[in-house]
Amino acid sequence: MSDTHAASDARREPGEYEIRLKGQLEARWAAWFDGLSLTQESDGTTVIRGSVIDAMVAGSIFAVVGLIHPPQIVSSVTTSTWTIVHLLTIVMSFFGLLGIAGIYARQAKVAGWFGLAGFVLLSLWLVLVTGFTFFEAFILPLLAGDSPKFAETFLGIFTGSGGETSVGALATLWSLLGVVYILGNVLFGIATFRGGILSRWAAGLLGLGAVSSPAFALLPQSFAPLAAVPVGLGLAWLGYSLWSERREPGAQRVPARERAQLSATPAG
Repeated sequence: MSDTHAASDARREPGEYEIRLKGQLEARWAAWFDGLSLTQESDGTTVIRGSVIDAMVAGSIFAVVGLIHPPQIVSSVTTSTWTIVHLLTIVMSFFGLLGIAGIYARQAKVAGWFGLAGFVLLSLWLVLVTGFTFFEAFILPLLAGDSPKFAETFLGIFTGSGGETSVGALATLWSLLGVVYILGNVLFGIATFRGGILSRWAAGLLGLGAVSSPAFALLPQSFAPLAAVPVGLGLAWLGYSLWSERREPGAQRVPARERAQLSATPAG
């Protein structure tokens, strides 16, 4: 380990992750990393630090949302439960972006292209789904009373049912986001499982939970939100795995490939 990295590890508190970038970011970019700390190092690199509990928070919220999500019908849109669920989903997206970044940063050296692709796809999904959620939380309740047919058509995006009005390409975009969601979780889960740094059981739950989500569409509509529960638990579990590892900095896991090489080396 170089002196620069050793000094960085000494400054990093347990329960934090860091992402090191070559070059220095201008101050105007700081707003894009709200919730994270940016440090300009003397060697010309920029270090972004954040808390490892972000994934635990995001995963827990996602699982809770899956359990309490009201039916996707017009009468639900104006209820307090609807508002709470969608506000929680916005919070989940924020912490999810930070949490996924932290998990990827921990295993970037061993995650390979699967890990990078999964990280990019999940980040894209979290950003775009926030737009839908914002509309559902703040705009749709206002339209439900004046334009119930439009509200019904918009909800049909998620239930697969048609409506009397048009929502343009939104239905197609949501279908594409479903593919991005499944593929991102599967690739990220595979990369994490292969890397062997964080919990493989959690990685498996994340990937298998995403793969099984289309099956929930075959169940009655009231059960469809439950598809979020296994994925949320998998993400929270990965966050816990990262957090528990950081509690004792000297006891970090060795990647699976390095463990295999060590076990194959004869004792001298």
